[in-house]
Amino acid sequence: MSLYIRREAAKLWKRLCAEISTEINLLAENWKYVLAGLIFQYIHGLAARGVHYLHRPGPTLQDVGFYLLPELGQDKAYISETVFTFIFISFVLWTFHPFIFKSKKIYTVLVWCRVLAFLVACQILRIITFYSTQLPGPNYHCREGSKLARLPPPNNALEVLLINFPRGVLYGCGDLIFSSHMIFSLVFVRTYHKYGSRRFVKQLAWLTVVIQSMLIVASRKHYTVDVVVAWYTVNLMVFFLDKKLPELPDRSGAAALLLPLSKDSSKSKEENHKLLNGNSGDPADWRPRIQVNGKIMEDGTTVHVEAVMNGV
Repeated sequence: MSLYIRREAAKLWKRLCAEISTEINLLAENWKYVLAGLIFQYIHGLAARGVHYLHRPGPTLQDVGFYLLPELGQDKAYISETVFTFIFISFVLWTFHPFIFKSKKIYTVLVWCRVLAFLVACQILRIITFYSTQLPGPNYHCREGSKLARLPPPNNALEVLLINFPRGVLYGCGDLIFSSHMIFSLVFVRTYHKYGSRRFVKQLAWLTVVIQSMLIVASRKHYTVDVVVAWYTVNLMVFFLDKKLPELPDRSGAAALLLPLSKDSSKSKEENHKLLNGNSGDPADWRPRIQVNGKIMEDGTTVHVEAVMNGV
């Protein structure tokens, strides 16, 4: 039993090291896209913090979702955050599964490049939208009488730039249309729907997002319009961007052998293609060959072939 465990541990360690080496090479080629996407997450948080200074509390607007879904109350508002956290952590863990599991379909770095592109595009539209019109927040800390509903003018630029993380993110007001929680949830679920392999998990993921949508409205964190707009905006944005972005390489079968991982990608791809076709990478072996009686001969050489006749 201990021998089996040691053997499997050695295999896992070898697989982990190989995957780390591959992902580091990919990160070296795509670090600018990853860094730009992460920096924009801060810019998005800064924009949400800025609109809080413009927020003016007022009566809660008439909303059909508020009539159809009973209010959860402040003591149960954590439920929607719990569901969102489950979606977020589950997706992050799935993107790193190639480091552990033998069966894999994606490259972690390339998937996150794609995800960050989707997030940035949707967040740009979100910033434009919630700065265009500020609605009175329906959340409990954004209503009239709450000390958090309005922010006093900042004393200095540093107070704005630090965005009072994480309190400023959790208790923000004014960044309503459209829901940031739905942006992340829909981008994650659509990505898994395309690159995931478990049909049941895909169906469960979509069901979870639907439940998440209703919980956001029931906890009064957003108006129904914020969730509805997110559903068609994010899906349309991901749909069109997915057509424009280069497709991810497939890791299943021999296709993974042809993935270029360095600047000499074209050379590596040609050599792999030649090896798969039975030719070496040496230019001397690129001469055309013909086949006679099952024997391979090169042009320009003399090869003696013995003729065999029936009855001799």
